[in-house]
Amino acid sequence: MGIRELAGDEEGKSRPCNGLLKRGGSGDWASAGSACDHAGMMLRQQSATPGDGAYAEALRTWPHGSDSEAMRRTRSNVAPPARHGASWHCGASCTSRTWTRGARGDEEISFELVRIRQQGSPRADCTVGVTQCPILPGETFTCRFVVDRPGTYLYHAHYGMQRVAGLDGMLVVSVPDGVVEPFAYDEEHTVLLMDWWHKNVYEQAVGLASEPLEFVGEPKSLLINGRGMFNCSSLATPACNASRPDCALPALFTAVPGRTYRLRVGSLTSLSSLNFEIEGHSMTVVEADGHYVRPVVVRSLFVYSSETYSVMVTADQDPSRNYWAASHVVGRKRKTPSAMAVLSYAGNDPRAPPPTPRPAGPAWDDAVPRVEQSRSVAVAHPDHALPVPPRPDRTFLLLNANTRINGHVRWVINGVSLRFPATPYLVSMKRGLRNAYDQRPPADAYDHRSYDIGSAAAAGGTVASAAYRVPPGSVADVVLQNTVALNNRSERDAPVAPPRARLWVLGYGEGRFEPGRDEAGLNLRDPVTRNTVALQLMGWTTVRFVADNPGVWLFHCHIEAHVYMGMGVVFEEGVDKVGRLPSSIMGCGRSRSLK
Repeated sequence: MGIRELAGDEEGKSRPCNGLLKRGGSGDWASAGSACDHAGMMLRQQSATPGDGAYAEALRTWPHGSDSEAMRRTRSNVAPPARHGASWHCGASCTSRTWTRGARGDEEISFELVRIRQQGSPRADCTVGVTQCPILPGETFTCRFVVDRPGTYLYHAHYGMQRVAGLDGMLVVSVPDGVVEPFAYDEEHTVLLMDWWHKNVYEQAVGLASEPLEFVGEPKSLLINGRGMFNCSSLATPACNASRPDCALPALFTAVPGRTYRLRVGSLTSLSSLNFEIEGHSMTVVEADGHYVRPVVVRSLFVYSSETYSVMVTADQDPSRNYWAASHVVGRKRKTPSAMAVLSYAGNDPRAPPPTPRPAGPAWDDAVPRVEQSRSVAVAHPDHALPVPPRPDRTFLLLNANTRINGHVRWVINGVSLRFPATPYLVSMKRGLRNAYDQRPPADAYDHRSYDIGSAAAAGGTVASAAYRVPPGSVADVVLQNTVALNNRSERDAPVAPPRARLWVLGYGEGRFEPGRDEAGLNLRDPVTRNTVALQLMGWTTVRFVADNPGVWLFHCHIEAHVYMGMGVVFEEGVDKVGRLPSSIMGCGRSRSLK
């Protein structure tokens, strides 16, 4: 097994361009037409051709199950790392990786590697306030852990709202040599979906903490593999130049008639739920979050932030023309233009626009097909289903609500809005610093009998650095309940499960979950294991996990503004079984004096 990382470009300079944007940098798009070719940590399919300022690629491998990855990072500002600053240390067997960032800027930083379990290495979870202190300017941080299973992984900044500014990407872990997957294909490509703002992340963060609340608003563009569209002629001082070759429609990939392609599709949006489609081509979903599912054929794919899928696409259409690939906003009123790319057939101009109108996408407010897809891909492949524990030892009934606390709009779970402590939970709990976080945990359940999920929550609640403590080896159910927000709408969220747990998705439902009734409809026969679950409009989602990974883990919404406003909880399991913590994760709060 090996990891393949598609690296960002060199420190490309901004170049004026109409319409097409490449994501990256600080997120500060100051003027019309500014920077369609901004430096960024973008993923490009392997067939892409690096050019002057274009995105380059790197291929690095690590054996599956090895003491895999040393990720050394020297802290810089929000701009993603320059390729010339990346140093890869791979011997003949490529058992480690080193990633160095230039020592510039004055901001702290951290990275999370999504869905890597960190079994035995909770210190490597890289979540500020939970497992480590932020990496300071000029510091170098090394992260070592074992990659324990193949799949499609994501990484992103996890400090403040830096992820919005383009600090993210995709890692692919291939199966070991000789292992056969339950599907066949001729070639594979990565498709990373994102959203993009012109307002920088600091303005967004200030607005979220202000009274009255100034929400981040809808993104200006959607991106496919780092490229998107924006009509700069609408700005006060337009500077449009659509004649540049790099402002042509981006190519998704070039297909050979009759071949089948595996597309690894992932989303790292900061707000948007998306629908991805390829004109005229159906997709067969075969993998979700690195776990094989019962194959499901779809015309288009709904993707929530932090989710990854593998879909099979066969080049079985008229090869004399090109086809649209498109990403559309769903779940929110569509104010952001869809992202477009081109799927070309061999022999055609890969940049030539298809002869058909651009796809409009599904209705943004039709939740039915979204729920249907969530249910259809929640069934494991029959040859790869993991036995689910028959019953839980403890059930958490978590109400996701929007309220006002001390005059400020906050998100709360069971009445508590998460505040990350100055001293990381992992350090505090391991070293006995009991006063470094709130000792009283949130309630296991809300008053579901009397709570009206159709009404906005009354003002009140607590901002706290609390945590749930789960006995090692125990089985827990988590029921996520959605409700109406202060704007009298039910928000669609994609909470990320305890990222280092094996999570069985047992069921989805509409309305309010009723304990003692709705358990009968849960799938205990062949549920898929995943790491991200969608919480639909005015509905609930139930998951089950085993506390078999000692450490402290964050369970949070993957909408960046929501977790910034408190939508998350922390689980601790068996922290006394964690080995000695390295000094490199300390240095903030009460850990300054620890060694």
